[in-house]
Amino acid sequence: MTQRTTVIVSLLVFIGIAFGIIGWFFPHQTVPTELQAVLRPEPKSLQDFNLVGQNQTTFNLNNFKDKWTLLFFGYTFCPDVCPTTLAVLQKIYANLPPKLLANTQVVFVSVDPERDTPKQLAKYVTYFGKDFIGVTGEVAEINKLVLQTGAGYIKNPTPNADDKNYQISHTSTIFLINPKMQLHAGFSQPHIPKTIIEQYNLIRNLY
Repeated sequence: MTQRTTVIVSLLVFIGIAFGIIGWFFPHQTVPTELQAVLRPEPKSLQDFNLVGQNQTTFNLNNFKDKWTLLFFGYTFCPDVCPTTLAVLQKIYANLPPKLLANTQVVFVSVDPERDTPKQLAKYVTYFGKDFIGVTGEVAEINKLVLQTGAGYIKNPTPNADDKNYQISHTSTIFLINPKMQLHAGFSQPHIPKTIIEQYNLIRNLY
């Protein structure tokens, strides 16, 4: 190898290292700043589950197909987070542009099947939106969906094991499922309707 060739190779190596360092400290941003804490790095495909809708109909993975779904886990006896979040979803749903609204659904999954019957769910969710969907089922099937989204919940203990006035701590994130039945994004608190609508619109434009 001649001296000139050695110099050229050394320069190319130096340039490569330099670009590598720049890339490390200043990564290329493919995700808009507004969505960096919202979008998943890659959409996550969901596996099937078998739940029951508010009208006693089967609700499974296919119910997410070809629609955008705003998904929230909670329970009808929830004193604060659930009614507050559903009120936010009500405002979001009511103010979506027609193009977005056409294939958007809101699904509320109860993590309290012991108390939340389909009838109870129907009364609860339709109070916030006539098109809202309430879902529950066996604990094992609920957990299939819960765990896939990265959500969580726990029944808070009471002094009396038979006490039906227990509360449940649960994730407050609103999850977004895309039409390919993939977990696409998550909207964490604080839930500001205007902000979520803007983020959702941007997600749809990028999809």
